[in-house]
Amino acid sequence: MIKFFEKIGSVTRLLFETLYYIFRGDVEFKSVVNQMVALGVKSIPLVLVISGFTGMVFSLQVAGQLERFGAASLIGQLLSIAIIRELGPVLTGVVVAGRAGSAIAAELGTMKITEQVDALRALATSPVQYLIAPRFVACVIMVPVLTIFSNIIGMFGGYLVAVNQVGVIPKVFYESSINFLRPYDLCCSLLKAAVFGIIIVIAGCVSGLKTHRGAQGVGDSTIAAVVNGMIGIFVVNYFLSALMW
Repeated sequence: MIKFFEKIGSVTRLLFETLYYIFRGDVEFKSVVNQMVALGVKSIPLVLVISGFTGMVFSLQVAGQLERFGAASLIGQLLSIAIIRELGPVLTGVVVAGRAGSAIAAELGTMKITEQVDALRALATSPVQYLIAPRFVACVIMVPVLTIFSNIIGMFGGYLVAVNQVGVIPKVFYESSINFLRPYDLCCSLLKAAVFGIIIVIAGCVSGLKTHRGAQGVGDSTIAAVVNGMIGIFVVNYFLSALMW
């Protein structure tokens, strides 16, 4: 129990210290842009592939069930709910946790065991300000942006299957999906993604800064960052969904 509350305390302290530097404006803009490219832009191809085929599979599976009841025209409606509310932000969070979360933990872990983090402290530079705050800002910005791409390509993949394989009229699919969506759903989807971005960067940074035992410790920290990030995403997703809808 003591170790558990120690972890909660360290995570909370790290989060508030990061927010302190961000709200003070003590974050280097160039570092934020570099992290946005490394953590976000380079994740776009993976997000598009996973989201596109997920939308296609979902549309294919749902179509088989709805056709039995003569309600294949509702595919667009169900797909829009599933993609915008859940699959888009969750899949994006999982992809970023696997790719960016592991990269953050590995990079910070390597800096920790090579004493670069201690060198920053010796130079009167806060590791939180120099290393964590730029990654925090980049993840909070880029995960919602990636979620937008995920939502679009997921809907497009489902559209292709519904129209070409199931035979749904394009206009019917478009109207059933667009008319049922609300701006509230889109805003909640992006809010979820921002929260997932916070979970990913905190999990990666905490695991990286606690690295020890050399190269093996870097591997352990990378695994811990990915596992903790994904668990946090799925747990928080339930509470956010229950609160929003």
